[in-house]
Amino acid sequence: MKLSQADFQERRDRLAEQMGPNSIAIIATSPEVMRNRDADYKFRTDSSFFYLTGFAEPEAVAVIETDQTGQDYTYSLFCRERNREMEIWNGYRAGIDGAIDEYEADEAYAIDLLDEEITTKILNKEKLFYRIGQRADFDAKVSTWIRKADQTGRGFGVPAKLIQLDQILDEMRVFKSSKEIELMQIASNISAEAHSRAMQKVRPEMMEYALEAELNYIFGQNGCVPAYNSIVGGGKNACILHYVENNKSLKEGDLVLIDAACEYEYYASDITRTFPVNGKFSPEQKALYQVVLDAQIAAIDAIQLGHSYKEPHNVAVRILVQGLLDLGILQGDIEQIIESEGYRQFYMHGTGHWLGMDVHDVGSYKDENGEWRVYEAGMVVTVEPGLYIAPDDESVDVKWRGIGIRIEDDVVATKNGPLVLTKNVVKSIEDIETLMAQSS
Repeated sequence: MKLSQADFQERRDRLAEQMGPNSIAIIATSPEVMRNRDADYKFRTDSSFFYLTGFAEPEAVAVIETDQTGQDYTYSLFCRERNREMEIWNGYRAGIDGAIDEYEADEAYAIDLLDEEITTKILNKEKLFYRIGQRADFDAKVSTWIRKADQTGRGFGVPAKLIQLDQILDEMRVFKSSKEIELMQIASNISAEAHSRAMQKVRPEMMEYALEAELNYIFGQNGCVPAYNSIVGGGKNACILHYVENNKSLKEGDLVLIDAACEYEYYASDITRTFPVNGKFSPEQKALYQVVLDAQIAAIDAIQLGHSYKEPHNVAVRILVQGLLDLGILQGDIEQIIESEGYRQFYMHGTGHWLGMDVHDVGSYKDENGEWRVYEAGMVVTVEPGLYIAPDDESVDVKWRGIGIRIEDDVVATKNGPLVLTKNVVKSIEDIETLMAQSS
């Protein structure tokens, strides 16, 4: 499944409507990034640029100009021209004709003409929308264009207002359409398959990177790439929140935490599962795991329309703290521990984040009054509580040390309650052990 040009046009329609009359919006894709010497990283277009255009080539700029009434607009695309020699080396290009015929731009220009053409387009506009502060080099370009337009117009006709384009685009991207959710469901299904494979392939003394390769195999078989750097942390490595070295061997009796998922058609999934390397939880692992699972299930249930964004976190924290008290890892009064955040040595991060085209997706978490915003239909969020007992934490009985657990799912807020996109990968103790016992 792919989005159609009609989907991208509908987004441009909504943007133009919010821009108002006699305005111009300018948005560039991301630059290519050098890996080393003359080798680039594989190009991945800017999410917001793609959100409006569906155009995935580098060196491109989109321009949207509304007319004096605000009832109509022109969409221009600046891109690379066709070049037979360069296409032989680096791949086919849409070119100027393709920008119009395939990507339905009203006008298309060679990217080399941007500096020349954009000055005319800026003249006599009341408002200029662009992504202020996104890239210093592009900020400098915009400043040069405005200065040149000012000189051309002799002080008249340059935009009186510069407006942060991300304020509009980020809010648009917070709410996912049914098609976007369908794409995220596909990404989630593929990622769930990869996690299930990892549970069945893991063995003691296996290298973390070898287990990562099992995930990448499923991603690649489905035409996907990782949505972020995969975390495969065995034993105490699971206590490092962003552990990505993945270069140690997995030990008998340890847990392994995998935080990994794929991107499908520019939409991300994000899954974490924690399971025993040998297929059986120890009593201590089982006890801590159940606390995290109970917190996660309750936090998912808290994603209801009208609930505060912070509600799932508050629910999870209370269950985690009570569990730590019951196990003797924490001592004291639950209310005082929560108020003072005395649990943060074991749970130091939030319980979720927006998810979409970016794994940590755009969008404000608070409203204009500084209050946590409430869940509305179409919002997609991760739910990922965890517990991490540092291996050198002498305040804790040695039997708990070096255990790190996180469980993460992707959830859509709907009028019928939370929709879990990642439900296809097991997470109960019994189901994990059963699945792992079936491995060949």
